[in-house]
Amino acid sequence: MADRVYRTEPTSEEPAWITIPLAVGAVLDGYRLDRFLGARIPRLSRSRIQAIIASGSVSKQGGPGPLVRSSTRVREGEVVLVRRPAPPEPDVVLEFRVLHQDEGLMVVDKPAGLPVHPSARYHRHTLTALMRQHLGVGHGWEMAHRLDRETSGVMVFGRRGKTGGALKRAFQDRLVRKSYLALVHGELSRSMAIDMPLGPAARSRIRIKMGPLPTTEGGLAASTEVEPLTRGSFLGDPITLVRCRPHTGRQHQIRVHLSAVGHPVLGDKLYGIDEERFLEVTEGGRPMAELEADLGLERHALHAEQLELPHPITGAWSVFTAPWPERLASILPGPGHETPHAPG
Repeated sequence: MADRVYRTEPTSEEPAWITIPLAVGAVLDGYRLDRFLGARIPRLSRSRIQAIIASGSVSKQGGPGPLVRSSTRVREGEVVLVRRPAPPEPDVVLEFRVLHQDEGLMVVDKPAGLPVHPSARYHRHTLTALMRQHLGVGHGWEMAHRLDRETSGVMVFGRRGKTGGALKRAFQDRLVRKSYLALVHGELSRSMAIDMPLGPAARSRIRIKMGPLPTTEGGLAASTEVEPLTRGSFLGDPITLVRCRPHTGRQHQIRVHLSAVGHPVLGDKLYGIDEERFLEVTEGGRPMAELEADLGLERHALHAEQLELPHPITGAWSVFTAPWPERLASILPGPGHETPHAPG
């Protein structure tokens, strides 16, 4: 099966409560309830997990009532339900496209703006939530890697307890060849190889921000090849469409590398502008829409174009490509000037 779009129509009604279904896989079979919740929702502290259980907010699908003992054991095939107040969520594109699916591999084209995992701001409006809604709570697919919320493009999934582990190892062992397209500020006329170790950004007030960091100070080796494709303009300034091939998988690697050599990605709120402008939104209350209007783009212009990887069952090399999104094509056409159909 290939090229199928799953779409949820947005609604203005916010539920008072949401229920988080957590399927128990073979790896977590027999875990205590508190340890299971800690493994499935790592952002929760141990004390927070204990409080959630004590409040009666945890149950098992089809069970008689709340689970209030942390020592309760969970078993493979069960679904643990966590009930919590529903936070208001920003609007996102509530769809994803399946580019390929077989017995052991599913390939998805993720739109920009759609988060992969739940967070403090997003729960129902995530790729994992949409997959549960359209494929079922126990659909059994697990992601082998991640994309940032504003990055569009190819993601691959394997079967939990079967091909998922092989796919993750392929990424860890650098057997997967990755190709990204990006629109960057300035004119880039020649290809370059950027070898620059990365780590937490020094002196930044933004916790998730990364930056150049020598290996002697804890930085991790990071390497990206950058190839210019075409040039154009955006809001009166020169821009270049580039293809990036990262040989390592550090957090925000491509965006940090491009910014460090003077060609930040268009629309990048972390690495393309002074961080004080970003903090005006996250800490000062300025509407995000105002900053996006200033930048002229509601997303950063980075797209996971292609993945080449060994199939987790057959071992045969497989290539999967996500078309250049329409929003970015309206600024500068993609390679080959194809007519894109992927959501932007």
